[in-house]
This record gives sequence, C-alpha cells and structure tokens, in this order.
Amino acid sequence: GAALLTGEYGCGKTVISRLLFQVLPPEKYEIALVTNPLLSPIDLLREICFQLGMNDVVNAPKPQLLMNLNDRFFHNMNRNKDTVIIIDEAQAIRDLETFEELRLLLNFQLNERFLMTLVLIGQPELREKIDQLKQLRQRISIWYHLNPLSREDTKNYIIHRLKVAGTERKVFSDEAFNSVWAGSEGIPRMINNICDMCLLLGYTKNLEEISGDIVRKAIHGLGH
Repeated sequence: GAALLTGEYGCGKTVISRLLFQVLPPEKYEIALVTNPLLSPIDLLREICFQLGMNDVVNAPKPQLLMNLNDRFFHNMNRNKDTVIIIDEAQAIRDLETFEELRLLLNFQLNERFLMTLVLIGQPELREKIDQLKQLRQRISIWYHLNPLSREDTKNYIIHRLKVAGTERKVFSDEAFNSVWAGSEGIPRMINNICDMCLLLGYTKNLEEISGDIVRKAIHGLGH
C-alpha cells in the first residue's frame, strides 16, 4: 500500500530515498523516484511512466497512461517484482488533485495484494496535507517521522563518518562532540557543515584534536 516518511530539513530523508536504490535488488523491485513533484496530475503520471522506463507512452492521454501503468504493475507482479513509486519532497505538491491521482494508483490491486507500493517523503507539513485527505490517509499503513539525532547518536555518527574517511583516531574531544550536538540540534546536515568547518579550522591551526572552543568558532563562522 502506502507509507509516509517525514522529517525536518536536513535530517536525511532524501538520502534514505536514494539508499533504497542500493538496498532493493533490481531483480525484485522496479523503482520510480520522483524528485520534483511540482507537477500537474497528468504530468506526474507521465513522470512516473518516464521513471519506469516507459518513454514511448509519456505523451499519451491520461486514460492510456493509467492503462499502461496498470499493465506494467501486472507485468512486474507476474515476474515476481514489486513496483515502488517514491515521491520525494511531497510537501511541495500544491494541487490536492495530484494527491488524489496518487491515491487512485493504489486502486490497482488484487483481492489479496496491492500491485504497487507508494512512498511519500517530505517535511512535517506533509502530514498536515495528508490529514486533509481522508481517503488517502486511510490508505497509509506506515507512518514514520525521522527525528534529529540524540547526543550519543551524534557522537557515533561523527565517529562513523571519520572512520569511513579513513581514520579511527580521536579527532574530536568529548566537549567538542557535545558542542556539535548542541549547535546542530542533532540534524545530520548541520552536523556535517559544522564538522567540515571544524576540520578546516583545525587544519589551518595545525591542531591534533578539535576542542569545544573550535566547534563554537565554527558555529559562529557558519552563522548558526
């Protein structure tokens, strides 16, 4: 059926949508990722068709688009593949008819299963829009909100990023970890920006370890 993922700006929603392409095996899933949902209902259907590789039908009228999508969903099911449609930045959808068009896609189903999975991803105001659409709201079986990282998770996140970059030595002091968490409010994108600035400052000063004072200077320099 349908799932909803929300989160504040910079919490990693788009990263998760891209990650699905890596973790869902292509022999079992066909994925359509729509990254610009500021489209009319029919243009959104055309974009979904395009993302599914149905380039020969994108200019067809709406009834033909729906028929072709239905055929594609059945075709994938018969090949034991699931069709997944991901709408990123869905809070940007202005026309409620576009949401209604997405809901109607969920009508493509058999008695025992849906023929496609719809994943809506967006900022918290997306939930407010969905609440206005009772029929769509009832179709969403999974609701998840991506919260900012805790103090401990922020520390682990920084250590992991450093490890991926090639070092396991202690680069940030305990005070620095706490300062990064406080300055970023646990939002991963902010953590990245602050830590990047800290490493730049540390490099220019030839430091062996990033202190809390360096973090505070980095935060000030970024205007946070």
